[in-house]
Amino acid sequence: MFLSVAMMMSVRMAPPLLLIVLIMIHRVSSAVWGVSYSPLHICAVKNSSVIMSCTYTYPTGHQIMEVFWTKNPVKGEEPPDLSEDPEYSQRLQYLGDKQQNCTIRLSHVTQKDQHKYCFRFITDIDKWTGAPGVTLTVTDLQVEAPERVTEGHNVSLTCKSSCTLTDRATFIWYRNSQPLTERRDRNNQLLLQSVRREDAGRYSCALHGHSYISPAAHLSVTYAPKNVSVSISPSGVIVEGDSVTLSCSSDSNPPALNFSWFKGGMFVGSGRIYSISNISSGHSEEYKCKSINEHGEKYSAAVTLNVMYPPRNVSVSINGSGVIVEGDSVTLICSSDSNPPALNFSWFQGGMFVGSGRIYNISKISSDHSGDYKCKSRNEHGEKYSAAVTLHVMYPPRNVSVSITGSGVIVEGDSVTLICSSDSNPPALIFSWFKENQSSAVGYGQSFSALQSGRFYCEAHNQHGSQRSDAVTVTVKGPLVILHISVGVICGAAVIITMLIWRSRMKKRKNSLEAQMNHSRPDHDRCTSDAKSTEPIYENVTMNHSRPCDVEVTEPVYENTMHDKP
Repeated sequence: MFLSVAMMMSVRMAPPLLLIVLIMIHRVSSAVWGVSYSPLHICAVKNSSVIMSCTYTYPTGHQIMEVFWTKNPVKGEEPPDLSEDPEYSQRLQYLGDKQQNCTIRLSHVTQKDQHKYCFRFITDIDKWTGAPGVTLTVTDLQVEAPERVTEGHNVSLTCKSSCTLTDRATFIWYRNSQPLTERRDRNNQLLLQSVRREDAGRYSCALHGHSYISPAAHLSVTYAPKNVSVSISPSGVIVEGDSVTLSCSSDSNPPALNFSWFKGGMFVGSGRIYSISNISSGHSEEYKCKSINEHGEKYSAAVTLNVMYPPRNVSVSINGSGVIVEGDSVTLICSSDSNPPALNFSWFQGGMFVGSGRIYNISKISSDHSGDYKCKSRNEHGEKYSAAVTLHVMYPPRNVSVSITGSGVIVEGDSVTLICSSDSNPPALIFSWFKENQSSAVGYGQSFSALQSGRFYCEAHNQHGSQRSDAVTVTVKGPLVILHISVGVICGAAVIITMLIWRSRMKKRKNSLEAQMNHSRPDHDRCTSDAKSTEPIYENVTMNHSRPCDVEVTEPVYENTMHDKP
């Protein structure tokens, strides 16, 4: 300083040549002591390494004895050597020399390293601390982003620092700790266009070549419900009477809080869970849920509730015409409502098992098949019988016969009643009576009064046919005593007894006639009287009035009339 003033004072007095020499001396002396820093201000990212470049000069003839860096030098105090400071000793590296390069590297800088750093060197003659030094600012990185963005919109994220970074940096972006390799930008912004829900996550940034990564900022992408689905609990087979829970799930942001339930398109309830207790077959249907948030709504795919139950409404139908005639083929069909459909069917006629299968066929049906029929329907959940149906098999008359009230032999003037019987369905209502060897009917109705001898039969009719009976014999006699004996042995015995009685009486009569002829009474009177006393028990007795005393007697005729019982 004093040298400079003296030189300025002597400039006015010195000749020109001396002035030139003095200026040259001034320039040399002013360049002797100095330290140059580049740059004077450094903005470094936390945990990075910093290069503080510097050069220094000193007067010729001096010998460098010691060089070091210090921080925040205080005038009048001996500054400390940072390489001896435990907080720096492992991180500070001197890259210079003892001639003119004084560059250092400081690694893993933190906010505590924010100071003014100066280079100091000591020669064998003097000491020098270079001013103004290097000011170090340490910054972290922060991702600036909106909390949420709606799906389909654009969003920009910024990697911010508290100071302008000294080095020209290349930014690297991370989502959920995974680098977005396609996102290496010279600027510190990340632009996401037409945001998708997959873009949601934790975003952080870093500088290429540096290990420090910023704290993550969460980006929430809001969107309407998606992937709406219904789950059924319990899973598996649902049997009538069970309790069932339907749960609606969806992917949405914010989460959906409004749910609606639909059964076959009809609204049935609200809430994320729809419960059905004591479920019945009436609940079998397709179910959907609708999930709603402020960004929209969406329906789930339909799920089907398939409620199992045992057979019910079991019934039998008869396939065929209304009237079943003997010889027809008839099909009985068993129907039931069950889930799963019944595959096991049993058939019963009047309580007796007669067959299996949903269809029971009867070919060439007969009257023996008439009766009550039931079917039993069964599945794995139970069984049930149908109500009984009755098969009425129609058939024409058969087993037609004639019965006689009394004997088939009658006295002239009387009548015998013949009755026609038959087996038919429906019962025969038309009966015709015929006499053998006559083509036209002699009577109608179920009963017939026969007044003459002959062989008679009946014909029974219904809408399905007719049949005639066997003929029966009716015999009509005059006013005689008719002995009707059916058994040959009895008849023979009766004839013998009758002959004995007749002979006894004939003998008595002969004796009586002989006694009468010996009397004196007139012959005419005696004959007449005797003639009148003839008993009417003798058949075929003829009186010969030309000879009053002659009586022609023939043997009595006993007729044994036989007829077959119907």
